[in-house]
Amino acid sequence: METESMECDSSTRSIPNDNATYHFSSTKNHAAAPASVVTNIVGPTATAATSVYELLECPVCTFSMYPPIHQCHNGHTLCSTCKVRVHNRCPTCRQELGDIRCLALEKVAESLELPCKYYNLGCPEIFPYYSKLKHESLCNFRPYGCPYAGSECGIVGDIPFLVTHLRDDHKVDMHAGSSFNHRYVKSNPREVENATWMLTVFQCFGQYFCLHFEAFQLGMGPVYMAFLRFMGDEEEARSYSYSLEVGGSGRKLTWEGTPRSIRDSHRKVRDSNDGLIIQRNMALFFSGGDRKELKLRVTGKIWKEQHSPDSGLCIPNLSS
Repeated sequence: METESMECDSSTRSIPNDNATYHFSSTKNHAAAPASVVTNIVGPTATAATSVYELLECPVCTFSMYPPIHQCHNGHTLCSTCKVRVHNRCPTCRQELGDIRCLALEKVAESLELPCKYYNLGCPEIFPYYSKLKHESLCNFRPYGCPYAGSECGIVGDIPFLVTHLRDDHKVDMHAGSSFNHRYVKSNPREVENATWMLTVFQCFGQYFCLHFEAFQLGMGPVYMAFLRFMGDEEEARSYSYSLEVGGSGRKLTWEGTPRSIRDSHRKVRDSNDGLIIQRNMALFFSGGDRKELKLRVTGKIWKEQHSPDSGLCIPNLSS
């Protein structure tokens, strides 16, 4: 069986498992829902809004309905997507649906204002019914997806929860520090599958970063790629920069960039070639020897950009 390995030099230190206890609670707001939201979701008005909101729930998929909302001759409603799925038969009374729209319910929905469904994670916003869905798809308080790329993992949560999940469930290596020095070994570099080599999580500057190393097919030949993702939103990710370097035999390749947020999927970052890319022949040249075994040493560092009020320039902060 082909073996792959990673060696971590002493420039990074492991984070002891028993030093951190994580809970599934928002890192942006650990308290209950904001007062403004609570005020708007209690009392008789809230009860009426909730009742209408329940009427707007499709009985088939249970998702909120948006125009066109369909109804049968007996007044039972369902969404346009499910109308096709039930073959034009009312799921409640089994009567033929036809093409009747429930304009009254659509008009009522226009008058509704509801809190974001992530209000219990800290979002204080209230939106008209028809704007709510768009906001929730982009809400900064929405949970993050698991950044592990080695399997189709559907786990979602906040950052502390995902860090624990990566450590305990995916057995990802955790390291503290803003610099790293890794050595990657692959016994048969000519047999490359579309698979992740390694994911390592770094803790520095009070944040977490995911370092990906992998091999995949690009065009007619395999390539090796390394890139960094930030465990947070895109806006905050822009506050950081990182560099990667690989070399050997008196030559080197370097990459410098801004980490991508884990809001962007692993595949999206990889397919955009946003990272250090090493062609196979170059990787074997860096490995030295008889070119029958891949031995890549990848070094790098992460720093936080600091804005200088006097000069208007960004000054890198290399301390973690």
